[in-house]
Amino acid sequence: MDFAAGEDQQQQPISHILSHPIILSDQILHTINDSKSYKLECIDLKKLIHHLSQMLRSFVRLTTATPSFYDRPVRRIFSDITTTLTRTLTLLRKCRRRTIFLRLLTIVTTADFKKLSTLLDASIGDMKWLLSLYDARTIDNNTSGVVLSLPPIASNDPVIAWVWSYITSLYLTPLNFKIEVANELCSLATSNDRTKKMIVEEGGILPLLKLLKEDILEAQIAAATTLFHLANDQVRARMITSEVGVPIIVQCLHKSSIRVQIEVSKLIGRMAENDEVSQEAFARENVIRPLVTLLSFDTVEDQYEKRSIDSVFKMSTASSATTMWSIKRNERENESSELKLELKVSCARALWMLARGNLANCKILTDTKGLLTLTKLIETETGELQTNCLMNVMEIAAAAESNNDLRRAAFRTNSPAAKAVVDQLLRLIHECEIAGIKIPAIRSIGSLARTFPARETRVIGPLVKQLSHQHQHPDVVLESVIALGKFASPDNYLCKEHSKTIIEFDGVIPLMRLLRGNDRTQHDALVLLCYLAMHAGNNEALMQARVLTALEGADKSIVGQHSQLRQLVVEAIHQLNMYHAGVVISSQKLSFSP
Repeated sequence: MDFAAGEDQQQQPISHILSHPIILSDQILHTINDSKSYKLECIDLKKLIHHLSQMLRSFVRLTTATPSFYDRPVRRIFSDITTTLTRTLTLLRKCRRRTIFLRLLTIVTTADFKKLSTLLDASIGDMKWLLSLYDARTIDNNTSGVVLSLPPIASNDPVIAWVWSYITSLYLTPLNFKIEVANELCSLATSNDRTKKMIVEEGGILPLLKLLKEDILEAQIAAATTLFHLANDQVRARMITSEVGVPIIVQCLHKSSIRVQIEVSKLIGRMAENDEVSQEAFARENVIRPLVTLLSFDTVEDQYEKRSIDSVFKMSTASSATTMWSIKRNERENESSELKLELKVSCARALWMLARGNLANCKILTDTKGLLTLTKLIETETGELQTNCLMNVMEIAAAAESNNDLRRAAFRTNSPAAKAVVDQLLRLIHECEIAGIKIPAIRSIGSLARTFPARETRVIGPLVKQLSHQHQHPDVVLESVIALGKFASPDNYLCKEHSKTIIEFDGVIPLMRLLRGNDRTQHDALVLLCYLAMHAGNNEALMQARVLTALEGADKSIVGQHSQLRQLVVEAIHQLNMYHAGVVISSQKLSFSP
């Protein structure tokens, strides 16, 4: 059963929702007095209607003192009561027929009265539950502040009653109860996505955001953690943004203690991961700068890097905010190393999700000197923190690959930050045996292929070396082939020089072996071989490896599926044939020379 109220009903003023069933109950009581048949049944109905009418009026009086209140269960229950009362009024009007002929046309049975009595009993049960939910005396006497009884309306789905109770308590109970309720709601949200959807549809986000604004540690942690569990898909993440949640979350990141900042940065990362609108909204709120600042605590060591971070920080905050950050820095010195690490891990992941596929955010990240911080952490850290920082670099490099301005600004040849990044990427490719670390490092080098001058041969050697590990790390090998392809591609101004370097590092033989791999490996290895043949076809190593024969006998099924690859193979064969023909002619001239 779908408990989300219809859109039409949700748009009606609450005053109309509250008054309509009262008006109907008065009409019914008046109509009962005029009934000409089924008088005993009508008397029984009258008792139920009178009881229900009193409860309706009591609830209206209860809510009159509260101009604004959580109305989702009210709308749902009052709507059902209105439907039941409308059916009752229709039936009673049939009992007013004065002629036998009219009574025959509108047949009424005892069963109809029994059905209505059952419905009215259910409505009375719903109203009893609703009154207990909103009655301040019930809240005061309830040690948990939550009414968890089951109304008839939720008999087929108890979760909706729990959700309504928890959200109502977030509005009505004292702060200490709200913290407990938020934690209970969090536990409920972890059960399944249907429950998460229900919490959001029933208006649970707004009171959680209000709780997040409270300057109480436990309240902020409870709210941030619950919102984190709710934001695991695009729709719910965007709902938090549409409720103007982003400014509240960012402000909380600025002002709160380290444990709150950990939960808030996790929330930022999840929302940015699942929803592009949220990703953009956080960028507009300048969340990247404070995240970089938090990530850089106890990280940058030399004075140049400290001055860079501090200058960025001063540009992004007012003097009062600067004072606040100084206080937070002093507080953080007393925190445990585990908490500091957890904060950095969550901040690095949030930055990764903000940078992922977003050119503007990558530019902001490099403008804040975040590349320096990321590089230092890649050098000094291991595990999840190192991985998250590396993924940031990979996203920035990917953005730079497609944007000349970012590439020139962040990765110019004489940039200390760019040199440090490349050094760390090459170190990981050389030393690390974890595929999850090697692959983003290799991708980053490939994305930066157009930034390296011809003399920078040190970046090609490690990639070629990976080609010989086909059986140990096939994914690493594939990424290495793709990265080398970006060096040798015609899109690269130095493709000829890089192609020669790949051959000089003995890259041809392992590439030939890769032609016997799976479809994807064959495709990318074939592309790279074609580039080498096109740009360095006169190299003796290509002839000795019988590359021409390999290209001519290339898997027709692979070549046939890709028109561009087919054209590449034709051009590569042409270049090699020209070179081979030239070699033959030269040999003949030499043989006939006196």
